[in-house]
Amino acid sequence: MFEIPDPRRSFIAAARKLIYDSDGPAASLDGPQDMPRLTSNTLDKVRMARTRDRILSNLEEMYKEAFDRARASEDPSQMVALDFAYRREQLYFEILLDLRDSMDRRQG
Repeated sequence: MFEIPDPRRSFIAAARKLIYDSDGPAASLDGPQDMPRLTSNTLDKVRMARTRDRILSNLEEMYKEAFDRARASEDPSQMVALDFAYRREQLYFEILLDLRDSMDRRQG
């Protein structure tokens, strides 16, 4: 008679191989320093912050494309909704960017 494989057993066997086998994928790591971790120390070392202008220009570009599509379809209610949403999102981003800038000044 044919036995249906138990997925839990297969999963546990694969996890054991990954963790405990000397020739498994985890064996290729030299140590814990090779594991990418998003910690506060990592964030302090590597600043990947986008500039205020870049964030706001990306937002403007995205909404401009959507607004142009709404204009092409001659949908005034969509154009009004997009205009309001753009101004609201711009305000939110400016608040968040102000917070980020004040936290950066505090740390450094």
